[in-house]
This record gives sequence, C-alpha cells and structure tokens, in this order.
Amino acid sequence: MPRSEEAAAWFSAVYRAVQEVPHGKVTSYGHIATLLGYPERPRQVGICLKHLPSSTDQPEARYNSDTVPWQRVVNAKGVISPRNGGTARQEAVLVSEGVEVEHGSMGERSVDFAVCGWFPRRLPSDDAEDSE
Repeated sequence: MPRSEEAAAWFSAVYRAVQEVPHGKVTSYGHIATLLGYPERPRQVGICLKHLPSSTDQPEARYNSDTVPWQRVVNAKGVISPRNGGTARQEAVLVSEGVEVEHGSMGERSVDFAVCGWFPRRLPSDDAEDSE
C-alpha cells in the first residue's frame, strides 16, 4: 500500500533521527518522538522501525536495517520490546556494540539507561544546522 507524502516524510524523519543514535548507546521510542517534535507519537516511531526494510530484501534502499540502527531504540523502561523472535536478535546486535543487556525474572531483556542511555535535548544534526 503506498504511503501518503506525510507518512513518507514521518518515516524518513524517524529513520534519520535513529541514524544519529551513537554506537553503544540506546534511546527510547518516546525520546525519538520528542526529538522530532511529536512527544505523543512513540508508538508511531515503533511502527516505523517495525516496517524498516531488511537490507537483505532491499539492499539498495536509502533506509534499511543496515543503514538505520534500529536496535538502539527500546521502550521507555529500557526493555527490548518483544516481537516474533526479534528480541534475541536485537539483544545480540546490542551486545556486539558493547551494550550490556540484562535478563529479568519474567524473561524480559533490558538495558540500563543510566549506563548506555542517549537522551540529548536536540538532535546533533539540529545543532549543526544552527551553527552554520
């Protein structure tokens, strides 16, 4: 199903923002939404990442799982959101970046925002634009 121009712009904005999350750091869906000026849209950030094309299926896509570090975004509690077996994959990629992932008593996997959280007040690209 084709996306509207507005939806396509939102997806692109989310993907560009997530590209700014540094290696070894993690942020939340809500923080990405806030950085984009829409703090009420954390779920929509999650939807964008859910629909991020796979680099295997779309290697030439501007935004895909190789160009957007989707693994660096978790829920507001620091928990990796469960989804069809993707939790273990997200954990593995985060661990490969040096992020410690803890396992809770209910099987949840989480990160400690105090150690690896990334919560700037503005996107670094916004700061760069202002200094030009």
